[in-house]
Amino acid sequence: MRKAGAFLLILLLSFPLLYAQEQEEEPPPDGDWDYYAPDSYSHGDQTFIISLGTVFPTVFFNDGKYYKNHNFVGPFKGAAALSYNYYLTSHIFLGAEISGLFMPTLGDNVFFAIPLGMRTGYQFYLWRFEFPLNITFGMVWHNFLNNRYYGFYMKGGLAIYFRYSPEWSFGINANWNWLPEWTEDRSKNIDGNVVDLLLSARYHF
Repeated sequence: MRKAGAFLLILLLSFPLLYAQEQEEEPPPDGDWDYYAPDSYSHGDQTFIISLGTVFPTVFFNDGKYYKNHNFVGPFKGAAALSYNYYLTSHIFLGAEISGLFMPTLGDNVFFAIPLGMRTGYQFYLWRFEFPLNITFGMVWHNFLNNRYYGFYMKGGLAIYFRYSPEWSFGINANWNWLPEWTEDRSKNIDGNVVDLLLSARYHF
């Protein structure tokens, strides 16, 4: 009886140690991506985004009047962007962006623009889908034939990303770009509006 009692006492004392060891052998939550939640973002998180796509000329104004003779009708138009975001909270971010676009004309000439700006935005979540809204302000360089222009630009956009892994997400990005060209002669002022549609890969770190 004494031996049986001693054995039970030893077994009871060793049980918590065995339980603790089993707990330590379980994989940490970070190893299981199914735990994803918006709290995955916090102050100091960053993303780097690479985007490629096309451009659609939309509305042009000449001195405040609708202008339809912009001639940007070439079949091949393109856009690309490199963007950086720094998260202040799980939803709000600040960042910067450099991009470029080109649009051919009827005369086989090409219009180029290189915007550079600061961006800010707010991000919504639905399961692994992330929906950032952003607005960008900055300066842009225009180049067409021998004509060059440097001035202000603004764009606003939205995107849909699927969070594939902790490091990567992939999605579609759409933006409305306002590209004004203002001169001393108001009759020559042009307010160009184009829409870009981009495929994007986003790296999280």
